[in-house]
Amino acid sequence: MEPPLQTRRSADLLRRLPILVILLVAAGGAVLLHDRLSFEALAQHREALLAFRDAHYGASVLAFLAAYVAVVTFSLPGSLLCTLTGGFLFGLFPGVLYNVAAASVGAVLLFLAARAGFGARLSQRIEAQGGAVARLQAGIRESEWSVLFLMRLVPVVPFFVANLLPAFLNVPLHRFAVTTVLGILPGALVYTSVGTGLGAVLARGEAPDLGIIFTPQVLGPLLGLAALSALPIVLKLARKGR
Repeated sequence: MEPPLQTRRSADLLRRLPILVILLVAAGGAVLLHDRLSFEALAQHREALLAFRDAHYGASVLAFLAAYVAVVTFSLPGSLLCTLTGGFLFGLFPGVLYNVAAASVGAVLLFLAARAGFGARLSQRIEAQGGAVARLQAGIRESEWSVLFLMRLVPVVPFFVANLLPAFLNVPLHRFAVTTVLGILPGALVYTSVGTGLGAVLARGEAPDLGIIFTPQVLGPLLGLAALSALPIVLKLARKGR
């Protein structure tokens, strides 16, 4: 016996409520926080941040992790600034560990909210309708590990897109989580390292060189990792071609 229509509607609303709240906060944050989460704001408060870290290290770590998780979960502007701040406050190690942990937790929370709200049903509708989109979905599922790694490793894929797209394709949580942690680690190492020198840069009134990830010595290894991730896809296509 099916539950009453009103009950089903209430259940649907509760399931979609987290992602709707996230979308609402993201829209508001894009307008209200665009100018507040900036290098200028960090330069203005850097002495206070360092003093708080020195006086209350444990609390500063928890506050940083909570803020970074919130930025990623709600897709607020400032995720890159958070990564740099992690290096600025805590050094390369353990700063990179804090950065990867916070970014991964935020990504998983956004993924779960999107999948619960829209992902599972959207995936089922795509499969039922068939056509080119369904074939694309099936192709991605054949090489999910490689595709997920590629979305994290290739710098041109926006972080929030790499969080939402797998949810809409109903990717298993463990695959999403593992590829997120391992896939963002190389970029996190680069930008956390940049953040370690952020104090001197801000003291001179300058902005850090964020284009460092596109220099040959950094981009080359990243593209090499991306090529290794894409190799299983290429091999599958070659076998199908034969």
